[in-house]
Amino acid sequence: MITLELDFPDGRTCPVLIGAGAHQELSARIPERAQRVAVVTQADLPVQVETGRETKVFLIGQGEQHKTMSTVESLCSQFAAWGLTRSDCVVGVGGGIVTDVAGFAASVYHRGMQVIHVATTLMAQIDAAIGGKTGVNLAQGKNLVGTYWQPSAVICDTDLLLTLPKREWQCGLGELAKYHWLGGGNLDALPIDERVAACVQIKADIVSQDERESGRRAILNYGHTLAHALEIAGDHQLRHGEAVGIGLMYAAELASLMGRIDGDAVQEHRRVLAGYGLASELPAGSDNEELMHLMSRDKKVLDAGYTFALLGSTGVEVVKNVDPVLMREALEAVRPSA
Repeated sequence: MITLELDFPDGRTCPVLIGAGAHQELSARIPERAQRVAVVTQADLPVQVETGRETKVFLIGQGEQHKTMSTVESLCSQFAAWGLTRSDCVVGVGGGIVTDVAGFAASVYHRGMQVIHVATTLMAQIDAAIGGKTGVNLAQGKNLVGTYWQPSAVICDTDLLLTLPKREWQCGLGELAKYHWLGGGNLDALPIDERVAACVQIKADIVSQDERESGRRAILNYGHTLAHALEIAGDHQLRHGEAVGIGLMYAAELASLMGRIDGDAVQEHRRVLAGYGLASELPAGSDNEELMHLMSRDKKVLDAGYTFALLGSTGVEVVKNVDPVLMREALEAVRPSA
């Protein structure tokens, strides 16, 4: 078992447990004062958890269409009907949709209560469950409503990854791929426990320095600006990690056009994505102007024009006021050849 600590300047900590069978450690992580535990999960997940407390399971729907304010409202209403108090605990068991929704509900119910995540997918273990971001979607964009609410603990049982459908595994690999350029190096050479731990450590180091994305944390969005646009444009038919893979290739082409990286760096992006079996081209029929419009809604844009996390000579950094002409050229560079 690998245990990492996410430490914050104000003294708060969040332990992250990584390894085979890690979900069996959950009961030991439930706060002592908690008398009841609300387990938020989805149907048909291949894990049942023991909390050591009075427990009730609350199911949410499958898919991004259920990652909404109405789902959070429904959960909070059910918590209240059961009599859940501020001293009790919420446990999110599932992938990124569950951790985002359960974390959001925990952050607003009774103005905030403790939450623990048992991450069951690769996506959740290396990204969604780590760092305290919660959120739901609006019709206008992805994760536009949310909070920063750190979990009391995160449990990453790598045995559960063996049960993932192929597409869900690929989805996680898309998120994992970005860590190659955030200090992870050749992650594809590591065994799975160490690979997950390496990604968690990178994210923990960044989040502990910039919890609320006022600066450096934004580099964790590497590949995400186009990815979120692709998800919205395709009504979420493209999974998040799949979209991130394409977004990484786009970010590399854009950085190359801006003179930030050379052709070898672009080719390395292509190599890593191909090694993970990820697409590096836009879906057929993608409309440049629709994607440009959706990218203009990205949370990083603010008043700084089009803003991207882009690779350069010193690593990934946030670049503001990116030239729309170059953005369109980069879109053509990742468009499938006729």
